[in-house]
Amino acid sequence: MAIREILKYPDPRLRTRAKRVREIDGSIQRLIDDMVETMRAANGVGLAATQIGVPLRVAVIEPRDGQLIVLINPEIVKTSGQRRVEEACLSVPGYWGELTRSEVVVVRALDRNGREFRVRGTGLLAQALEHEIDHLNGVLYIDRLDRPEDLHRVEAEAEEAAT
Repeated sequence: MAIREILKYPDPRLRTRAKRVREIDGSIQRLIDDMVETMRAANGVGLAATQIGVPLRVAVIEPRDGQLIVLINPEIVKTSGQRRVEEACLSVPGYWGELTRSEVVVVRALDRNGREFRVRGTGLLAQALEHEIDHLNGVLYIDRLDRPEDLHRVEAEAEEAAT
């Protein structure tokens, strides 16, 4: 396992639409292990392969409850409701945004053993599912902001609070 470099905006590779995984072999297993290690080292909730420069449809998510979810070739099959959320991204450090995400998200994917499964997410899991699948489609959360004012600098707010 290895910690990989996380690409930072505006790296054009973040805009790549990832390709489907054709075969889950040893290289995909190593990729998954590296992604989990990289995500945990960065204190992230999720990571898409495109964020480490690998244009394959693979994502890992580990919400704060500690349940690791590996998604290969994920597809959103259903969403419902909407809610405003605060969101950040390992590829857009120093910023967070306010945007609209679905309340409920259902995703179909393969697990790391090639078995198809569905996962239904609410709350943070629903948000993470949409966020990581967006990455696999070359979309960043900043693309989903309603207005430029919905993007906030983390440092600027910390400085304001200190004064």
